[in-house]
Amino acid sequence: MAVIILKPITNTLTVPNQNIDELVALCREGNRSAQFEVYNRYYKAMYNTALRIVKDVHWAEDVMQEAFLKAFTKISAYRGEVAFGAWLKRIVVNHSLDSYKKINRDIAEPLEDILYKVEDDGYKEEAKVDFQSMQVQQVGAAIQSLKESYRLVLTLLYIEGYDQEEICEIMAITPGNCRTTISRAKESLLKKLRG
Repeated sequence: MAVIILKPITNTLTVPNQNIDELVALCREGNRSAQFEVYNRYYKAMYNTALRIVKDVHWAEDVMQEAFLKAFTKISAYRGEVAFGAWLKRIVVNHSLDSYKKINRDIAEPLEDILYKVEDDGYKEEAKVDFQSMQVQQVGAAIQSLKESYRLVLTLLYIEGYDQEEICEIMAITPGNCRTTISRAKESLLKKLRG
């Protein structure tokens, strides 16, 4: 009796071994295999990014998937000025913040009302925080326990790695407002960590 071995039908495109630039080019053409490969390469990091902002596992999953759909729809706008992962992360962060603001509009103060409005000359150098000697979980838990405006700004700064200029753009706030909010958020974080 002959044994028949069935092999899965493979696409002539070997997507998993391609670099991201080739995958992006294929995504622009609507190639579903390339889109799936991009999703597989980035979904964990993008999910974690969304989760740090919205603080709910199911909501983060929804936000992340919607952000991927948005990215694939607007992939022709990606020009390669930054790494693809950074471009995608910016979409996830913006979509997470928009979603968070929309859902919490009725139950919390608007983010713009919570952030401090001050002139640029009112900025003072904040105390340095030595995060190296602390456990990552301890710092993460302390950040999550801060009030929303502080949590968001420190998440963008320390966890997502955005600089102050990028945070101003993402959160639509002035540089002075951003520096003051970061300074006060760091002070609040330091108190929690010492407390």
